[in-house]
Amino acid sequence: MLVPDPKVVRKLLTRYAVLRISEAERQHPQAAAELNDVVYTLCVMMGTTGIREAIVKADALLAAARSTPKTVIADGRAAAA
Repeated sequence: MLVPDPKVVRKLLTRYAVLRISEAERQHPQAAAELNDVVYTLCVMMGTTGIREAIVKADALLAAARSTPKTVIADGRAAAA
């Protein structure tokens, strides 16, 4: 199973939150369409059919990524241990 890049997931979650706030403040067709795209992408990346489950899985992925120790490769890049 492919594991999504935590950085991409974090950006999608942030975008989802911003768009939800924007939608709550005022209805805007373009923001609503973008929100639908973000919801779809999060669901596909997390292997779910609903946004709530996708958010739960995304949060778990980010928590696991924070707890994974990193090692430094000779050229200075970080890699998971």
